[in-house]
Amino acid sequence: MDSSPDKLQPETQQEKSFSDRGRSVVRALTTKDGLIGDYDYAFLFKPNLPFMRRSRRAAPFFGLNDHMPIILAAVLGFQHALSMLAGIITPPIILAGQGGVNLATEDAQYLVSTSLIVCGLCSMVQITRFHIWKSPYYVGTGLISVVGTSFTVIPIASGAFAQMYATGYCPTAADGTKLPCPRGYGALIGTGSLCALLEIALSFTRPRLLKKVFPPLVTGPTVALIGIKLIESGFNNWAGGSGSCAGRPESGPFTLCPRVGAPHALPWGSAEFIGLGFSVFVTIILCERFGSPIMKSCAVVLGLLVGCIIAGATGYFSDTSIRAAPVASFIWVKTFPLSVYGPIVLPLLAVYIVLMMEAIGDITATCDVSRLEVEGNLFDSRIQGGVLADGLNGMLSGLLTITPLSTFAQNNGVIALTRCANRKAGYACCIFLLIMGIFSKFAAALVSIPSAVLGGMTTFLFSAVAVSGIRIISTVPFTRRNRFILTAALALGFGATLVPNWFQYVFTYDGDNRSLLGFYNAITLVCETGFALTGFIAMFLNLVLQEEVEDEVVDEIQEGVAAAKTADRNDDSMDREEWDRIEKGKGGDDLEKGGDVEKRV
Repeated sequence: MDSSPDKLQPETQQEKSFSDRGRSVVRALTTKDGLIGDYDYAFLFKPNLPFMRRSRRAAPFFGLNDHMPIILAAVLGFQHALSMLAGIITPPIILAGQGGVNLATEDAQYLVSTSLIVCGLCSMVQITRFHIWKSPYYVGTGLISVVGTSFTVIPIASGAFAQMYATGYCPTAADGTKLPCPRGYGALIGTGSLCALLEIALSFTRPRLLKKVFPPLVTGPTVALIGIKLIESGFNNWAGGSGSCAGRPESGPFTLCPRVGAPHALPWGSAEFIGLGFSVFVTIILCERFGSPIMKSCAVVLGLLVGCIIAGATGYFSDTSIRAAPVASFIWVKTFPLSVYGPIVLPLLAVYIVLMMEAIGDITATCDVSRLEVEGNLFDSRIQGGVLADGLNGMLSGLLTITPLSTFAQNNGVIALTRCANRKAGYACCIFLLIMGIFSKFAAALVSIPSAVLGGMTTFLFSAVAVSGIRIISTVPFTRRNRFILTAALALGFGATLVPNWFQYVFTYDGDNRSLLGFYNAITLVCETGFALTGFIAMFLNLVLQEEVEDEVVDEIQEGVAAAKTADRNDDSMDREEWDRIEKGKGGDDLEKGGDVEKRV
């Protein structure tokens, strides 16, 4: 496998001169081979319809540093950007909306724009791979390892914001309506930046040790619980919204969703909302069945587009906010007061442990689909650089007014589908994300998407997170010890997810000691967050419980059975060979007998 683009030590060979680089750029821009090449572009856009014949010729594979036409890099980079788009915009829309801190529309538009910009810049860090001077360490993977805003923080943030409103940290109107709380959002990103130091520190630990402390037995159920919890938010939006209107109040501005006076406002759970979200969900399925390769990797975005078209045609859209939005936006156009909110420190530390293990798994998968080695010193160096970049991106994202980032896995599917692991496509993807973020009219259009359309899309995305957790669990051997750990961890995790207020009334302290109250709130938040509870319990039991003799015996028996089957297969083949020799011998004897008869005659 070719692993030449990255070295464990700094490059010592002479670099290309400025004139050589200039000639390469001119050649790429002025020749057919440099601009278009001989790639079969129809392969990307040819749908998979029943009456159409499939091409048996596979598309060429582009390695990390292979020559690649500029147009093809731009097309595949745009495909990567589209596959990331839904995942990037979902967290800021949810956290800025009624289920979060109820920010104004212009603030939500800014967060969506900035998410796209920051994800583009931080993805460049992962793709480029920088060597730390006079050390064996790197920052970045040197692969198409793109990053986006993490879904993992949504359950923590939702619980924390509810607690902030309940304790008076965030303002509430006299009638109980939750008012905008930029202070709460600033506390979230400030605490997230601080907790990212944990992942940065762990990046200098050997990957083998990290996998031993945080094996799939710990990360699998944790990721699955995150997805299961998020599906609740997706379903609420599918039915009309996850804010105050979800309770169907009999009076006030939220008797209809999204609010009274909004375009085509309806009660929560109305059939129109359900059908609108269903149109998105069905489109995603149809794209997977009949779509071309580029449609399959962008199925979620196409589903969102179809839902928006139907919503626009039936009067769910208002262009007021789009017209009022500025033409361009950038980082720090709006700011939030950074602070540290004690109750979410422990949950966010758990979040960064999950993000670190996700990064290790995603980087391993990226190496695999990029046809690079997945073991050895170079691979360990990629893991170290990727985890360090993931932690640094998490710390910087808070300072850039965005919630923690994570390495995205869906782009591995794009690499496998298009057979392109070239970093030029990754850089093109980053440029497209920057363009989408800078032109804030695009973000304004995304923020104005009806909740039902958004819910149909996010339900699919969040379910994919849960399935990822199940896939991780499937790699664990189901010995008695492992089954016990999963049972104990998931028992409390499922319980806290299904009954989130089960621990709310344990602490009854109502004194003036704010530090003690914050400590109690932290414990309550951890115990009411299913995936955090599952992660801590699974990690503790995995370190404490030893492998039992029965498990070892079962493993030996399974190995013995496998060896016996192999031996049986070998014996069968030997028996067949011996029987063939006997049959041939019989045939030879018959011929000899026939010859003797002829001679006698």
